[in-house]
Amino acid sequence: MLHDDYRHDLNLVFSRVEGNILPKSTLFNAFNRILKRANMDKMPIHALRHTHAVLLLESGADMKYIQERLGHKSMMVTADVYSHISKKLDQNRIKDYEKYVSSIVELDS
Repeated sequence: MLHDDYRHDLNLVFSRVEGNILPKSTLFNAFNRILKRANMDKMPIHALRHTHAVLLLESGADMKYIQERLGHKSMMVTADVYSHISKKLDQNRIKDYEKYVSSIVELDS
């Protein structure tokens, strides 16, 4: 809507209407109000980043994509931090492995 007046160059997730940096206190206060209204315990806002990364992994997103999205310098950082977090990921990996092994056994029969 603001076209050239919007600060696209900052590429912020949360910003003022014109795209400029939002003060931390504004963001933290808004997040705390949301948690309170939702009757949820306080948590660091960084928890949203972790949740986003895990949901991306569970949805099948490629680790390289997640690394770039989170801005990590290497894929190893992303893998070390996130790949062990989700029980759903473990269950999906086991199911995929079982399907693969079954397909090999069927081919040998």
